[in-house]
Amino acid sequence: MDILSSSTSPLFVLLQLVLLITSDILSAEGKTANGKIPAIYVIGDSIVDSGNNNDLITLVKCNFPPYGKDFKGHKPTGRFCNGKIGTDYIASGLGVKELLPAYLDPNVQIQDLITGVSFASGGSGFDDFTPQFLRAIPLGQQVEFLKECFGKVERAAGRERADYIKSNGFFFVVAGSNDLVNNYFALPTRRAQMPLDQYLHTLVQKASNIVQKLYKIGGRRIYVLGLPPLGCVPIQRTLRGGAARKCVEEVNQASIAFNAKLSTQLHSLALTLPNATVIYVEIFDILLDMIQNPSRY
Repeated sequence: MDILSSSTSPLFVLLQLVLLITSDILSAEGKTANGKIPAIYVIGDSIVDSGNNNDLITLVKCNFPPYGKDFKGHKPTGRFCNGKIGTDYIASGLGVKELLPAYLDPNVQIQDLITGVSFASGGSGFDDFTPQFLRAIPLGQQVEFLKECFGKVERAAGRERADYIKSNGFFFVVAGSNDLVNNYFALPTRRAQMPLDQYLHTLVQKASNIVQKLYKIGGRRIYVLGLPPLGCVPIQRTLRGGAARKCVEEVNQASIAFNAKLSTQLHSLALTLPNATVIYVEIFDILLDMIQNPSRY
């Protein structure tokens, strides 16, 4: 979902808040030997895609101007942003590295893999049909890339180091926006197959499956972002918000319902995964308040 359009967008502020949340969790856990996070790995969509779509045959890409105009060298990198994206700031803020590169970047080095990369693909989603028609990388394939990545890490740094990175690194899952905005509410296929509540349940189960796959790989610190107020993103306000371009309440309510189901599911799932931290990150309320009360920010 192409929500992040500039480094001053509400989502940028949101991801700084995520940074604070994860920093607090790290301080509370105190699990790493040196107090630092060794790596960050990201599964998701355009919000956290740092260039994996660049060489795909898809319309969902941004490796051309004016994207990247505020990036170092004023170069478009494939990030859906004027400059850095939120996960870059999280990586630098947590002392991991300045930028979180794309796994499929041909210039990526083994040290990049050891300290973390993004597997995210603009246009992807929990529903496999979403990346299929948008020609993005499905989340399942992103997880396979993650496995491949750790194979390379183990060969380069040894199994003990690879296991340490898995146990102490941060794993982010950021998806679901495209499933609603560019799939369920935009195309007739899924609406003809199931009512909204059933579709949301299906998405949550798929999100849960992704978390379980990350755990099986060895990930133990997993953070899943909830949906923002999707009825307030520009495309929804333009197409369905009327002359005043108001937020679309139906879509916002779908986001709320999804978040409630996801939060409950992740809480239950966390109880079944020994030695794991599985955190649902609530983002809806703060973003909606930013939209409705911008003067506060």
